[in-house]
Amino acid sequence: MENQTTNPNNNSNANPNPSPNRNSITGSWPVWPTIDGPLGLSEEDSVRYARRFYKFGFAMLPWLWALNCFYFWPVLRHSRSFPAIRRYVLGSAVGFAVFTALLSLWALTFAIGGEHLFGPVWDQLVMYKLADKLELSGWS
Repeated sequence: MENQTTNPNNNSNANPNPSPNRNSITGSWPVWPTIDGPLGLSEEDSVRYARRFYKFGFAMLPWLWALNCFYFWPVLRHSRSFPAIRRYVLGSAVGFAVFTALLSLWALTFAIGGEHLFGPVWDQLVMYKLADKLELSGWS
């Protein structure tokens, strides 16, 4: 028999991932900045799109902030990944949270408070009474 020497570095069954964390989904850094992985945008294109979504969100299109947070979820989830993109995505998340809070506050103010909260000004604020006043409803 031949004397075989084994090389510990030449193991064909070794794990190609040198990370000691066995759960590759939760413990890994995102490789791609978008949720669609390798089918998505490159890092340069991602910065451009994230910046556009962030800026156009200020043009009374806050749903673009929500879209930005959804599309770049891996960047939002991992705090140290893609710092050039993260500032726009984090800004979008804050902007959308503020917009949602203000919209909810406005809707609840009118739904719960109503005439008791606004008093006689209520007749001027409510759209259906304004439509009747301007004869736009066609119900008269």
